[in-house]
Amino acid sequence: MKKLLSAVLAVLTAAVPLLFASCGSNTAIESPRAEYTREYAGTTLNVFNWGEYISDGSEGSLNVNKAFEALTGIHVNYSTYDSNESMYAKLSSGAVSYDVVIPSDYMIERMIREDMILPLDMSKLTNYDLIDDQYKGLFYDPENQYSVPYNVGLVGLIYNTTMVEGTPDSWSIMWDETYKDNVLIFDNPRDAFGIAQFLIGVDINSTDKADWDAAAEKLKELSKIWQGRVMDQVFAKMEGANAAIAPYYAGDFLVMKENNPDLAFVYPKEGTNIFVDACCIPKNASSYEAALLYINFLMEPEVALANAEYICYASPNTSVSGNPDYEYYGEEILYPDPETLPPTEYFHDIDPEIRSYYEKLWDSVLIGE
Repeated sequence: MKKLLSAVLAVLTAAVPLLFASCGSNTAIESPRAEYTREYAGTTLNVFNWGEYISDGSEGSLNVNKAFEALTGIHVNYSTYDSNESMYAKLSSGAVSYDVVIPSDYMIERMIREDMILPLDMSKLTNYDLIDDQYKGLFYDPENQYSVPYNVGLVGLIYNTTMVEGTPDSWSIMWDETYKDNVLIFDNPRDAFGIAQFLIGVDINSTDKADWDAAAEKLKELSKIWQGRVMDQVFAKMEGANAAIAPYYAGDFLVMKENNPDLAFVYPKEGTNIFVDACCIPKNASSYEAALLYINFLMEPEVALANAEYICYASPNTSVSGNPDYEYYGEEILYPDPETLPPTEYFHDIDPEIRSYYEKLWDSVLIGE
């Protein structure tokens, strides 16, 4: 979800040995850690990922998909989505077959329960030892059977220091009438409800409908103040000083700040959501073996580093987080000190009845816009 495409890359046609000899190329990696076969050359791999969520060759970065194609001969058909919910809707419709998807933790938990994704052959994922143990065995995939962590993030509050007085430390500033029509909110119910739930002090994974009712009432108050609902549109809004306050993902703030140094960031004292986005193979995948090659490739140290520096999210790959040459090595926004960080909580998959209930509540919130 980060930087816009700024250059068109030529398609490489040289033989594989020549590709590796081209040390300056941004469509090849120099020294793969794992072995990669060309047995599936000519196969098309359908990858479905978040928007602007992979190093794509712009600004001199590594073009990850082109590098994978050059190495394996597998063609990557790459498409994007802007929320877990839109990804789930498209995948569950069965209209399109994908081989690799990269949902967030709670959505992976749901997809496992609904038998929508396949177990991974871990013997083929030889780079998996690079994944930090703290991101293994988590609630959504306790046996590490279905997913490989791709990125880690936290939600925080972005604000324009020329438009906001003082240094906010609470989600409550979003409800401050002073900033009417200058506040943005997530355009998806789970993130939006999460903010209200942290503010009023209820469990973000509550199964009590009264808790969701209370959060909905809080969001209805906010709907009279907010300027609009956004996902990737937040970049233009905040970078262009067209809004003063927006909750969003920490990594994206670093990109926005590059384009608008007036922006600042804080983790509100009430607490916030922590999340892991991870690679999975849908049950209707047509290229399982090619998908495994791709997932293993994403864990390559050179590839993981390129993605971490391009996307600006925290990396679960120890070859990145422990690398002092990494651009964001020790960056406190991405890798905050646990002792000073406010409470964090993962979203979990919610009982279908509760999920349906809060989705209807979200609709009622939007009526009041």
